[in-house]
Amino acid sequence: MSSKVDNNDPNLDGRSAERKEELNKQIKEQKVAVDELSNLKKDRKVYVQQRNSNILFLADRGQTLSSCKSSRTWTRVW
Repeated sequence: MSSKVDNNDPNLDGRSAERKEELNKQIKEQKVAVDELSNLKKDRKVYVQQRNSNILFLADRGQTLSSCKSSRTWTRVW
């Protein structure tokens, strides 16, 4: 038995397209989060939702903005 991947598999192209679509969606979400944080007034509060949790935590706006700009972890900012 051979363990080679069949590049002619039509499902492979579909999965690749789905993955690209998902990555594009995440990039757009990241850009929106950065824009929203950049345009907030100084006195506004920012809450961050931790992964796998329904609890929101008060966060520093500047720190949250810099972490959204620099990291590729997709945090959900409210």
